Amino acid sequence: MRLVFGDHVLDPDRRELTRGGETIAVGPQVFDLLMYLLRNRDRVVTKDDLIETVWGGRIVSESTLTSHINAVRKAIGDSGEEQRLVRTVARKGYRFVGEVRESDSSERSPPARLQELSAPGLTLPDRSSIAVLPFLNLSGDPTQDYFVEGVVEDIISALSRMSWLFVISRNSSFTYKGQTVDVKRIGRELGVRYLLEGSLRKAANRVRITGQLVDATTGANLWSERFEGSIHDIFELQDELTASVVGAIAPQLERAEIKRAKRKPTESLGAYDYYLRGLANLHGGTREAIDEALAQFYQALELDPNFASSYGMAAWCYFWRKVNGWMTDRPREIAEGVRLARLAVERGGDDAVALTRSGHALSHLTSDLEGGIALIDRALALNPNLASAWFLGGFLRTWNGEPDSAIRHFTHALRLSPLDPEIYRMQAGLAAAHMFAGRFDVASSWAEKSFGHLPSFLMVVAIIAACHALADRPHEASRAMTHLRQLDPALRISQLADWLPIRRPQDLAVFAEGLRKAGLPE
Repeated sequence: MRLVFGDHVLDPDRRELTRGGETIAVGPQVFDLLMYLLRNRDRVVTKDDLIETVWGGRIVSESTLTSHINAVRKAIGDSGEEQRLVRTVARKGYRFVGEVRESDSSERSPPARLQELSAPGLTLPDRSSIAVLPFLNLSGDPTQDYFVEGVVEDIISALSRMSWLFVISRNSSFTYKGQTVDVKRIGRELGVRYLLEGSLRKAANRVRITGQLVDATTGANLWSERFEGSIHDIFELQDELTASVVGAIAPQLERAEIKRAKRKPTESLGAYDYYLRGLANLHGGTREAIDEALAQFYQALELDPNFASSYGMAAWCYFWRKVNGWMTDRPREIAEGVRLARLAVERGGDDAVALTRSGHALSHLTSDLEGGIALIDRALALNPNLASAWFLGGFLRTWNGEPDSAIRHFTHALRLSPLDPEIYRMQAGLAAAHMFAGRFDVASSWAEKSFGHLPSFLMVVAIIAACHALADRPHEASRAMTHLRQLDPALRISQLADWLPIRRPQDLAVFAEGLRKAGLPE
């Protein structure tokens, strides 16, 4: 007799565990453990029961039993945090709490591929798509459902502000509340590539959210994370949890989409695919990568002349060429960067990414700091969880003589996206802000971290040289200056004001003094 729960089937006769018709590989003891829990689902199974049945009464350590329980949970899509199916009963044992039905072994499920082909489904959108499923309330208190639903609604709302992301509405997502999650089926029914699912546990004055991002086309778990907070202000906590989840998930979605685009053959690439490939190269930051990125953004624009984010990213490539001393025809390249940035603003008035990149590029290419800050502030009003808007806004405040405000911006960006592919740019910004605040040791520390990611980042090498010189470390300053001169032999102190839009004379003087002491020619 087979035991069926959700889209899993455990067949004792064939000693086989399947999900959607696909076999899941498990060890013999893990299989026996799951089978015993399923057959005794009407009661709490003690640890002694499990040791006697699965291990034949042999002495088994607590860690061995725990690791096997974890393996069972992993095999059936559960976890110790969620405990949707296998629940730990404190000081007593374990119990299988999922809904189980028994079926005759002759009732075979059709192969997974046949099921997928026969099931009705919606066509995937031509951009990244996601549904946020109702989170499980594991607090043991049904009255907390309002809080769980509030967090999920806020996450949906925040994700919906990202113009590059297609987000299923709350009303559709919440129809799956209380159902066993079959990610492939739900993905087909809603017509999305990704699903975000999770749980919330509340105990005393602490709340813990566990979330996981799943590729609904394959069932693969792409990311999982845990977030915690204390209940001092319930609405503030709800905002904090939303910001943490959205800030973490956006880069993961971006990475997953970039990987998908890279796997597609060139002849079948669309505008969005070229954009994603360009984004991956832009993150790389090297001269070769930026050249590739710029070509890919232009290809995206050829296919979609209204693609605002591509205009913004292409403009930003010209900024990056300028700040690293790579421009070969400076007047022409600056004019082209400005043209692209203005088109991004014109065609992407409600696109936070387009406004962020174009605003930052315009500040560097036209020295209009106030205009750039205004565009990035507009982007943050549209999407307050966009990490790039926070750190690029931090840069503009650094050049505008507001180091403390800039540091808050960079710190918030790091909090939103601690594993961001552009983290070296955030670190570089913190270095510049601390340098202008007179904290040369802190500045050089952040700059060294950024340098570790991208040794060709000209501004970072200049900050390292200047800060070591200002902190009376001539050997380290000289070594950094040697590298700086290799990267850009033509750079001179007299060019600093044209190189970076540093507004306050005292900030420019500090930077110039440090570079002069380190050995940069006038």
